[in-house]
Amino acid sequence: MIRVLVVDDQRLVRAGLRMLIESSDDLAVVGEAVNGADAIRLAVELSPDVILMDLRMPGVGGVEATRQICSGAAPPKVLVLTTFDDDDHLYPALAAGAAGFLVKDTAPADLLDAVRRVADGDLQFSPALLRRLVDRAVDGGTTTGRRDATESIELTGREEDVLALVGEGLSNQEVADRLHLGLSTVKSHIANLMDKTGCDNRVRLAVFAHRRT
Repeated sequence: MIRVLVVDDQRLVRAGLRMLIESSDDLAVVGEAVNGADAIRLAVELSPDVILMDLRMPGVGGVEATRQICSGAAPPKVLVLTTFDDDDHLYPALAAGAAGFLVKDTAPADLLDAVRRVADGDLQFSPALLRRLVDRAVDGGTTTGRRDATESIELTGREEDVLALVGEGLSNQEVADRLHLGLSTVKSHIANLMDKTGCDNRVRLAVFAHRRT
């Protein structure tokens, strides 16, 4: 069971997230916090596996709460869930230790999947944000001299298809819809891709896709 702490200053948002999370047998909400100060306290008291963290809240905000929580021993994973997807919010949250960054219009199934994957040690981002991170990595020259190495890795035709769409920043559900595959099949392909390429999270896999083009 993955234990989730929901942090948001809006009661309706917390209630909606609780209903969504508890609709899954493998997830449970262990607490709710209305601001960053409460989140810091409850992270210690409740020992959640994943914290869904809003950023703009009265008092201690989400970035500072994330920084304090992630600086502790064996901290929970913090998955940011916010309305604001600009770089002024994204990069400070990542620098503070967030393991993912989703916007609040994320599809419910993708949010639940992100909670599971973050709990498992992966990084998760909304598609548009993933594309920005990949573009920044590519523009920064991280692909230089790496194409030959990526081409030496043998992938199946379907793995190539999935990899290309991950490189575009599509979510698992969007990849499944585009390729007319089941969601579990897409997850299996991505797991195989990570194993073959040595990429331990979705951002690195997306950068790998760009190196391969």
